[in-house]
Amino acid sequence: MARFGRVLTAMVTPFREDGSLDLDGAARLARWLVANGNEGLVVAGTTGESPTLTHTEQADLVAAVSESVDVPVVAGAGSNDTRAAIDLTERCTEAGADGILHVAGYYNRPSQAGLDSHFRHCAAATGLPVIIYDIPGRTGRKVATETLVRLAHEVPNIVGLKDAAGSPADTARLLEMAPEGFEVYSGDDALTLPLMSIGAVGVIGVATHWVSRQTVAMFDAFEAGRTAEAAAINRRLLDSYDFETGDSAPNPVPTKCMLRVLGLPAGPCRLPMGPEPPELEDRARAVLAALRGSDPGLRRTPDTVDTTDEVLAERTPVGTG
Repeated sequence: MARFGRVLTAMVTPFREDGSLDLDGAARLARWLVANGNEGLVVAGTTGESPTLTHTEQADLVAAVSESVDVPVVAGAGSNDTRAAIDLTERCTEAGADGILHVAGYYNRPSQAGLDSHFRHCAAATGLPVIIYDIPGRTGRKVATETLVRLAHEVPNIVGLKDAAGSPADTARLLEMAPEGFEVYSGDDALTLPLMSIGAVGVIGVATHWVSRQTVAMFDAFEAGRTAEAAAINRRLLDSYDFETGDSAPNPVPTKCMLRVLGLPAGPCRLPMGPEPPELEDRARAVLAALRGSDPGLRRTPDTVDTTDEVLAERTPVGTG
């Protein structure tokens, strides 16, 4: 079993229309995500607009979500300022997180020695397990395989990698050299199935906001040896992967649009994200229609939120798949 579950969503942070933090909405969204198949949640990551959150807001968000669900909650505590990352780590630990996610220092492009020292200092600030997040397309600096292997062997609470580096071959080499129990989570929805094939244990996803049940089914099929079925499910999710980000609507703009279509808490993005392209809601409806046509997996679970099948049917035309 994966330490934090197989399917985790990097949850958006709901805001009110005035841009203030919507903690009640975050709790409702978290419960809905869990009821619809998520085995864990990541809060206050980059999909959660962490660059626009104050440290107090991040800790409050972690506390609100942790109190609302009974699955592991991993808190984003990353920064390109090591002192700030340590402060966030301590606050999120105190707020009730089950794990900590640390992204590589972004923009300032530290050396591998700098990244190594940064992650060691951050991990020393908590007794919780720590996942390193490698996403060079956003940070501007790849965490080298050698650096990851050294940290995995030498820092006991560095236990995993969220991999959005786009090189399954490098990931396979990492898993070959890492200690037993070190876990890789896909950080790129479109590469989840390829990464599963070389040993990834889960996904920290974005499209899983609305396709968590289908993603769970893909894991179930793959783990049972039904690889053709897993591949077929993955193909049905390609439009969702394409929808979740783009040049005119970068992540998390599309996801917040999708959640509003579903009647779930989201609100606007804080600047500088946005504005939302006018055609985005129509695209969201088309993605949902195709999904409902091929797999009616978007359903309300009792005792979650007031998003009913009738509302979904009204808001989402049924496609022929």
